[in-house]
Amino acid sequence: MSLVAKLKRPGPNGFGYGSTAEEVTRGLDLSGRTILITGCNSGIGLESFRVLASRGAHIIAAARTVEKAERAAREVGAGDRTTAVACELSDPSSVEACAETLARQGRPIDVLMLNAGIMALPKAKTVHGLELQFFTNHIGHALLTDRVMDLLSDNARIVVLSSTAHQRTPKGGIDFDNLDGSQGYDPWKFYGQSKLANLLYARELARRLEGTGKTANAVHPGVIKTGLGRHLNPVAAGLFSVFGPLLLKNVPQGAATQCYVAVHPEVEGVSGGYFADCNPAESSAHGRDPVLARKLWDETERILDRVSAG
Repeated sequence: MSLVAKLKRPGPNGFGYGSTAEEVTRGLDLSGRTILITGCNSGIGLESFRVLASRGAHIIAAARTVEKAERAAREVGAGDRTTAVACELSDPSSVEACAETLARQGRPIDVLMLNAGIMALPKAKTVHGLELQFFTNHIGHALLTDRVMDLLSDNARIVVLSSTAHQRTPKGGIDFDNLDGSQGYDPWKFYGQSKLANLLYARELARRLEGTGKTANAVHPGVIKTGLGRHLNPVAAGLFSVFGPLLLKNVPQGAATQCYVAVHPEVEGVSGGYFADCNPAESSAHGRDPVLARKLWDETERILDRVSAG
């Protein structure tokens, strides 16, 4: 059996590499459930929006602007099942305003899908004294989660988009002494660091939610050709174009794992896991390190206190 065939072989639950979001949610009635999706307006966020809304869920569609969220709702034909909100993850005031809007509405949230992200910025950029990928992918989502925690329903599921890229990081996994990139910056290692932070955050959040009925899991969606890769260099972009049809997932396949973990009955009560291809997967050693997870949590809380006060 070829490597590609092995990768695409279904897992024990019948789903696998080639499964789509529609397939893993087929037959599910999500009427009465509310799902918040960040980055709802493109890529796998938009596909998750489309499919979960088609199953009857009300979607809180979060994008950088309300206009982008509303446009996405029109695109997927879910205008009457959508609450559009602005949530610019690199701007704490935007995240706080989003949470305040949702608190005023008082709608319980059954799924918090932390999907948005940026990848491999070619040059280091900082915001609030932190490298932009780390801030956007991790800190912004941690702030949003903290601020909407009281809105989560008793059995809410938190789904954090990580990546197999979490295996490619600076030494030690999280370089706490260089979170701004001033002591050296590598686009892919800093992306990997942000994705490891997503994974560790989900693990530690799951531990802290034990006994509440709420769960938190991280997912690797697969390698997908979406707008996320717009910063790839010309050589990498060319390879993606040539080998993409063989090695890359399409967007419906890429959205499958996060939709599976978000709503499938088989994942009810499962927490602290890492999923890929709609099945449990093994992470790196750093991704399984509870000491590192708690250290990141403590540092994240200090950062949130600082940026919120500012």
